[in-house]
Amino acid sequence: MTSSLCRCLIKKEEVQAFIVRCMTAVGTKQHHAQSLAEVLVEGDHRGHYSHGLNRMDMYVKDIKSGICAKDGEPELEKESAATALVDGKNLLGPVVGNFCMNMAIKKAKEVGVGWVVAHGSNHYGIAGHYALLALKENMIGMSFTNTSPLVVPTRGKECTLGTNPISVAAPADNGDSFVLDMATSAVALGKVELHERRGDPIPVGWGCDADGNMTIDPKRVLSGGGLVPIGGSEATGGYKGYGLGMMVEIFCGILAGAKYSKNVRTWKVTDRVADLGQCFVAINPENFAPGFNGRMTELLGIHRGMDPADPHCPVLAAGDPERMNMKKCDDMGGIPYHINVVNYMNECAQKIGVSELLPCDKIISN
Repeated sequence: MTSSLCRCLIKKEEVQAFIVRCMTAVGTKQHHAQSLAEVLVEGDHRGHYSHGLNRMDMYVKDIKSGICAKDGEPELEKESAATALVDGKNLLGPVVGNFCMNMAIKKAKEVGVGWVVAHGSNHYGIAGHYALLALKENMIGMSFTNTSPLVVPTRGKECTLGTNPISVAAPADNGDSFVLDMATSAVALGKVELHERRGDPIPVGWGCDADGNMTIDPKRVLSGGGLVPIGGSEATGGYKGYGLGMMVEIFCGILAGAKYSKNVRTWKVTDRVADLGQCFVAINPENFAPGFNGRMTELLGIHRGMDPADPHCPVLAAGDPERMNMKKCDDMGGIPYHINVVNYMNECAQKIGVSELLPCDKIISN
């Protein structure tokens, strides 16, 4: 069996414990490491492997180098009944994110809406994690973050916006929900990198070269070019994705007084603190028209119950693919990780003195 077909099935709890061991080995507080581990494993469990264990080495590097703070807690700078401004104190993104969303939820319980923004934050994993925190309280949750500039705006040829994700979660009856979690770029950078490693072309509409022209060559995207917004070219509506990316920048970098646009540090270049801006919103449906969850159930049912164009591909709602991935993992008894990722992370762990590594005693075919 070739390595490209090999996956290790590992229990969620084992992966979380491993991440905690690695983070505490470089000086992270136990509860900060736990917050990070939960977000990363949740990303993998939901099928967003680009934002899970695969990213752990980045967080280890940030803490070990001192470019990301390991001491302290986020601080409240300013607040009203429904709003707050938080200084993330350059701590791990999930520590800042959990602090802010919990505050937004508290405010929403009291006055119906909580809108909290933070500066001085770092990469916080999947945006959906924070929207889901509100969902657990039967509220609408929203989460946004700016990122390093990787996206070229419509008609431009320089990266001036991040992938700037959007997440919105809304509750329906019987534990059902709508959970949108998406970048405002056409695709994640990791997918372009994967195509480049395999020597495969990328689809038209993923990225452009250094002159701003659409390209199917991943090397041109990664060396001087950039990702393009959702929609691709101007002719296919890329300006709409560009507008959404700019909206996220307004909610995050601009509103919070954090770094924004091309002022954010270059991706994976840790020569200075990230100072990311992030936004967390909780909305209590109880403060609005009664029967929200029932109407959400009907809305979801309208779309899931449609006659599909392809009988083999039913119409889904946002969050359905993630639910299917989670059920698959739960039925298997763990999360299937590519063996190369497991081996790489175990090597990273050994370099920082962690001896209890990720197990890989259960190999499954891809």
